[in-house]
Amino acid sequence: MEKAKVYFTPELTPEAVVRMYEALGIQLPGKVAVKVHSGEEGNQNYLHPEFMRPMVEAVGGTIVECNTAYEGARDTTEKHEKLMAAHGWTEFFDVDIMDAEGPDLVFPIENGRVLTENRVGKNLANYASMLVLSHFKGHPMGGYGGALKQLSIGCASNQGKVNIHTGAASLDQADFWDKHAEQDDFLEAMAESAETVVNHFGSNLAYINIACNLSVDCDCCAKAEDPCMGDIGIFASLDPVAIDQACIDAVKASDDPGRDHLLERINSKNGTKTIDDAARLGYGTKEYELVAI
Repeated sequence: MEKAKVYFTPELTPEAVVRMYEALGIQLPGKVAVKVHSGEEGNQNYLHPEFMRPMVEAVGGTIVECNTAYEGARDTTEKHEKLMAAHGWTEFFDVDIMDAEGPDLVFPIENGRVLTENRVGKNLANYASMLVLSHFKGHPMGGYGGALKQLSIGCASNQGKVNIHTGAASLDQADFWDKHAEQDDFLEAMAESAETVVNHFGSNLAYINIACNLSVDCDCCAKAEDPCMGDIGIFASLDPVAIDQACIDAVKASDDPGRDHLLERINSKNGTKTIDDAARLGYGTKEYELVAI
């Protein structure tokens, strides 16, 4: 596989996000889903809709999310929609909770070691393309959160998230913690489920990772640790594996004093296994050319 191009700028502005998308040389066709993280209630690190607004408007996109599988402010459609309004998303954009109504859209996984199927919000079928607009940072379970997590956990329905987290042991939200998979199986399940979304959209996908507010915790945490290292910048690619690898490499290359704390979180969860598994499955490459913008 040829090296993927990953574009990078240290500039962290809404306008820079649009320029990074334009550098990709792609026009996402049809109705565009823009996958973001809406931010858990109480979280201080998530990227606000005002920052995303020029980019979402540039593609005429609809903000898409799915309900969570753990208790909180986003595990039912009613609560999730209320939070989306409180966080300002519905003020600026059309918002679609893709699994607001069933039945789920079920993608078969033919050669999965952990999963046999992936369940996503059924409204995913209403979109011709997707812009995966990720806040890159740490994660208490996956080690890190980036494009691959947005494709997998992010697009999975409530039942789909349980399926991934339990390694296909259950679809019942009540089993989310009791039947949680072994760590490596969970990470591999993320890679397997992400592939189904890539296969669904084909070439009508683009990825932007915004590496700022670099906490060891995800935007899904109501009580997240404050950022531990300085902002890095914005990455853009047409390859979900390459863009996550480039972000990991940028953290490793940093001389920021908080770098080791973030790397400890990533390494303690074996987080880069998801990248390795995604590369092994063949829908992206870890080999990339970094292009400064």
